[in-house]
Amino acid sequence: MERLLLVEDKPSLGKMLKEALEAEKLDVEWATTGSEALRRLAEKRYALVLTDLKLPGADGIEVLRAVKEADADTAVIVMTAFGTIENAVEAMKLGAYEFIQKPLDLDYLQILIRRCLDLRALRYENLLLKEEFQKKSRLPPIIGDSPPIVAVSRQIQKVAPTESTVLLQGESGTGKELFARAVHKLSGRKDKPFVAINCAAIPDSLIENELFGHEKGSYTGAASRQLGKFELASSGTIFLDEIGELGIAVQSKILRVLQERKIERIGGLSTVDVDIRIICATNRDLAEEVKNGRFREDLFFRVNVFPITVPPLRMRRGDIDKLADHFLEKFSREMGKRLMKISDAARGRLRSYDWPGNIRELENCLERAVILAERNEIGPDDLNLGDRSNANELALRGAIDLTGSLEDVSRRAVEAVERLKIQETIDTSTSRAEAAERLGISYRTLLNKLRDYGIDGAGDQS
Repeated sequence: MERLLLVEDKPSLGKMLKEALEAEKLDVEWATTGSEALRRLAEKRYALVLTDLKLPGADGIEVLRAVKEADADTAVIVMTAFGTIENAVEAMKLGAYEFIQKPLDLDYLQILIRRCLDLRALRYENLLLKEEFQKKSRLPPIIGDSPPIVAVSRQIQKVAPTESTVLLQGESGTGKELFARAVHKLSGRKDKPFVAINCAAIPDSLIENELFGHEKGSYTGAASRQLGKFELASSGTIFLDEIGELGIAVQSKILRVLQERKIERIGGLSTVDVDIRIICATNRDLAEEVKNGRFREDLFFRVNVFPITVPPLRMRRGDIDKLADHFLEKFSREMGKRLMKISDAARGRLRSYDWPGNIRELENCLERAVILAERNEIGPDDLNLGDRSNANELALRGAIDLTGSLEDVSRRAVEAVERLKIQETIDTSTSRAEAAERLGISYRTLLNKLRDYGIDGAGDQS
């Protein structure tokens, strides 16, 4: 529902306008003075502002200025019974959509308002892919215009203004958190907190405390009350990344939050109301996890209200050149180097590679290439993609003992592939938590495998 600010000091007219506009399915807030309108504008954003010109506290021109300073995309209609040509000219110069005389023609006003809102909707069409929106919202850029990524952007634009729970599905490294932030920035909660938590990176023994907080004295070392992520996100959005990694016990508590919008701190005797939008993400097939008893079916139905599948990079190869140029410019600037070029041969190698680590792997690859390149042009050898594949193939051949039964050989082959994949991912990740996410396993499972395989990096605590 679109939110509209009505600024009118006459009670009878204000009441009549509020009721008429609410009948048009608009969320109307009514301010009776210019000063009250300025306070409201400082606190939140509106799709449209309908203001009288003559007001106590601050006049309609001051309200118009405040609106445009806060958000130039917000339409303003100025009303007056004492208008002059000079007033109208000033209002239009400041960006008013229309300047109308009282007494009002209500039918005409409703047409004007609907036209304003339709134009606003058109301006926001495909904003996710526009640089000016990304700069204004401080949202990291969503690079690409391939059909799969455009389709995802359209889905996000449709669901963002609602309060529906969103489930982002896709492989590790595809940018699910970026799209979660885009949903938040396009929602009515955009000026409120966005709190992200990686469920896979926190041990089961700590996740409940992170999400729900605790009361003073609830356990040894709880010297004071601590708010959890759900309370910190109140009035905003919480992003539960890798929700499929949560244990069954915590899943039941998440279900209660989704059903009742209430939480209970550890050691607490009462519930706490939380007003939040929930966005979840997973690289697992949650329907399959339900069949295997690892994910609650009732929770699955709650989080699967609006599923969006973020495509892997191999399914959007048309975006690889744009992404590579973006990362090249980013790392050249950060490292104080002259902007490098990518040779045609290197671009061909980038486009032909399957990118199992998706965009995160491409980003790491370009960062490494900028560091290592000795010329101003990055060639295929600087990418180090072919060499790694050849090394893996040779290592795999030497790692498998072919003696014994087929079952024995198969088991050793699986272990060898796991060891190589984990080592490669550890080598190209900035932390073990990131490596676990890219591998699609929990943090604890990764620790166990590092120990079992004796892989370097097991002592890295980052």
